[in-house]
Amino acid sequence: MDTDAAPTRSIAAPLRTAWTAGRHLMWRAARLALDIALPTQCVSCHEPVDGEGVCAACWARLSFIERPYCPRLGIPFVYDPGPDMLSMEAIASPPAYQRARAAVRYDDVARTLVHALKYQDRTDLAPAMGRWMARAGGELLTGADMLVPVPLHWRRAWRRRFNQSGALAQIIARQSGVTVRGELLRRVRATEQQIGLSRAQRASNVQGAFQVSPGHQAEIQGRRIVLVDDVLTTGATLDACARALLRAKAAQVDVLVFARVVEAGPRPI
Repeated sequence: MDTDAAPTRSIAAPLRTAWTAGRHLMWRAARLALDIALPTQCVSCHEPVDGEGVCAACWARLSFIERPYCPRLGIPFVYDPGPDMLSMEAIASPPAYQRARAAVRYDDVARTLVHALKYQDRTDLAPAMGRWMARAGGELLTGADMLVPVPLHWRRAWRRRFNQSGALAQIIARQSGVTVRGELLRRVRATEQQIGLSRAQRASNVQGAFQVSPGHQAEIQGRRIVLVDDVLTTGATLDACARALLRAKAAQVDVLVFARVVEAGPRPI
C-alpha cells in the first residue's frame, strides 16, 4: 500500500505548481488587457496616475524610516542616541535573526499598499515597493548570499495565485544582484491569519510551521541570508523562519520588509 501511494504524492506537488503557474499566467494576461483598457488609479486616493499606482501626494504621505534607528531591529528613534545604541526591544527580547530593516512605517498609506498587493492583485505596486526595500536594506544586501522570501502554505498560495514576498524579493534581486532562492524554505503547516492575535498567540501560531526543504541544507550552511516579507508586526513569523534556517547552519539571517509596525515614541536605553 505504501509503495503504491508514494508516486501519487511525488506527482501531486508538481501538478499543483503547474496549475498555479498556469492560472497566474492567465490572470496576468487578463490584468494586462484591463490595464490597457482602463487608466491606472492611485491605490490610496484613487486619482489617475501614470506608472506604478501611487500618486505623488500619497507617496509624500508615506513615512520612510531613516536614521537614527536601532542597529539591530531598525526601529526608528525619536532622537539620536549615538552609534550602536540598541532599542529596549532589542535588549529585552532579541529575535533569532540578526538585523531587521524596513522601508516605511506601517501607517495608513503603507497598509493600503500592502493590502492591495496581497489581496487585490495589484502586482503593479511591487516594483516601487521593492526598490524602496532595496534602498532601506542596502547594508543587509551587501555581502548577502541569497534572498529567501517567506513562503506561503500551498493552499494559500493556490488561492492568492502568487506570493507577495516572492514578488518583492524578485524586485530586490534586480536592484541588488543577490539571488532569490524561494525553494529553500517551505511552510509545512497551514496557520491561522496573524491579524488580531496577541504577541504570544502569534508565536504559538507559527511554531514549527517552517522547515528547510529536504535536500537543501548544504546550500544554506555557512551562508548569509536575507529573509524578505511585506510587513513586520511582532516578528513571530520571521523569527520562526530564521530559526529554521539557523538550524540548517546558516551563518547569519537578516530581515528586510516593506513596512514595520512602530509603537509611538520608541526610545533607546
